[in-house]
Amino acid sequence: MTDAVLSANPVTDTDELDSPARRARRRLFKRKAAVAGLVVMTLFIGLALLAPLIVPYDPVATSWSLVRKPPTAQHWFGTDELGRDELSRVLYAGQISLEIGVAVAALSTLVGTVVGAVAGFVGKTTDEALMRITDLFLVLPALALLAVVLERFGHDRLTIILVLAALFWMYVARVVRAQVLAVKEQDYIEAARASGASGPWIVWRHVLPNCVGPIVVNATLAVAAAIVAESALSFLGFGVQLPATSWGRMLADAEGFIGTSQAYLLYFPGMAILITILAVNFVGDGLRDAFDPRSS
Repeated sequence: MTDAVLSANPVTDTDELDSPARRARRRLFKRKAAVAGLVVMTLFIGLALLAPLIVPYDPVATSWSLVRKPPTAQHWFGTDELGRDELSRVLYAGQISLEIGVAVAALSTLVGTVVGAVAGFVGKTTDEALMRITDLFLVLPALALLAVVLERFGHDRLTIILVLAALFWMYVARVVRAQVLAVKEQDYIEAARASGASGPWIVWRHVLPNCVGPIVVNATLAVAAAIVAESALSFLGFGVQLPATSWGRMLADAEGFIGTSQAYLLYFPGMAILITILAVNFVGDGLRDAFDPRSS
């Protein structure tokens, strides 16, 4: 009798292999664009982290004999108006741009997830109040507010990260709220309530794990949005300030060379931003498909 029961309900490694996380990972790695995006993101992050070890020249060292030299075998990206190696500057600038992008995505996702989960699960007056606050933040003119706040509180990286995160969490909150509203009506949530589980425990143990797909996708796309926002701010002169630099700040410094023989000073930081944004969006699209149970 025991053998018959065991044979009818075998526990094999196949069950583990078919877990939602493993299925999502298999679907993700079947998408060539997403895999290419992951490779590019890993490469850029690795280059930024290892910049102190691999840059060919000191990024702040000037040389009047090397002012505005076009790309050569010694200086692959050329040199700027102060004779600084452009490749070294791009790699070091990537540290700041990627740091801001990842930090803003993490912080805004955390705040948005908490607000959306509370609003969706508690409902009623709490939901109404939190969503009205979310709507208020959504209608604020982002760039104008960013410029005013940064002028008032300074242009250091922490301030930029906090201000950008304060303007990005609303999108995550709305997505998470919608997911929580759908998930909390499922039978297993009612069963958890009937068993005496507390609200926070139900949200943490049962609700949020079923919302992880949209959360991860929005967190990934927030990285790209934060990099673009920081670049726009720096280009307008409200972002990262010298002697620190970012890709956006490098574009701002080189805007006067448009249409000249020194236009290469625009190309390389601009291409770094473009490739990073494309890679992040490819990964985001791949994650969206991977976490979609209806994906083929």
